[in-house]
Amino acid sequence: MQRTSTVAATRQALDHARAEGGTVGLVPTMGYLHPGHASLIERAAAECDVTAVTIFVNPLQFAPGEDLDAYPRDLAGDAALAEGCGADLLFVPPIEEMYAEPTLTTVDVAELAAHLEGITRPTHLRGVATAVAKLFNIAGPCRAYFGEKDFQQLAVVRRMALDLSFPVEVVGCPTVREPDGLALSSRNAYLSPAERAAAPVLHWALVVGAAAVAAGERHPAAVRGLVGDLIAAEPLADLDYAEVVDAATLASVEPLAGELRILAAARFGRARLIDNVAVLAH
Repeated sequence: MQRTSTVAATRQALDHARAEGGTVGLVPTMGYLHPGHASLIERAAAECDVTAVTIFVNPLQFAPGEDLDAYPRDLAGDAALAEGCGADLLFVPPIEEMYAEPTLTTVDVAELAAHLEGITRPTHLRGVATAVAKLFNIAGPCRAYFGEKDFQQLAVVRRMALDLSFPVEVVGCPTVREPDGLALSSRNAYLSPAERAAAPVLHWALVVGAAAVAAGERHPAAVRGLVGDLIAAEPLADLDYAEVVDAATLASVEPLAGELRILAAARFGRARLIDNVAVLAH
């Protein structure tokens, strides 16, 4: 596996792969890789000739007081996992390589980023979109793989690629879960044993909400209330939001109809966890 730390070397390697007739798969990450990331890398390796994994803890998506400095890192473990999953190139740029000057240009996918995560973390998705736009520009024509756990992020990246005419196909991949339903996340490392035992309530509440929709509930307020109340009833959970939206636009729908996503976020001690489930309202 080739390892690069500069934009120039990464571009050169991926341009060479395409010049040789190969297709490129891109898996952007912030490192501390887990089996969820592994599933993205393995799918990219299965579908593309050359797979590039990026590891960049992006300061633009952390607000003051968030966990940038404490964000878990394990570069040696990440490199081993990426190579074992079929990665051909690992791009690990330092901050000064990605942001050589103070960043004056950012990417804001307005309506899609304004609610849900955008309320609690108003600069987060702008930071994500800006860094991913740079990675798309560096990588060139490719398929880019993202997990559905961060569903709003996936929607933002898809719309950004469309609006800015990037030659990139954005591929959403299913959430990977622990046996008790907890979505895999690097931030799960922050959970104490008691918080880890409580955290699956997030997924369980979403599943109950989806079952209510499948059974005929068509009032979004009722679904929000059901999911939110179940999460809030867990003493170690501090509910941030519970919402049900159109899966394509993230807009509110009333009455509920079509392909929907129920999303929720809550804090368990230091860890702020998010999750979502799909449901179809016939």
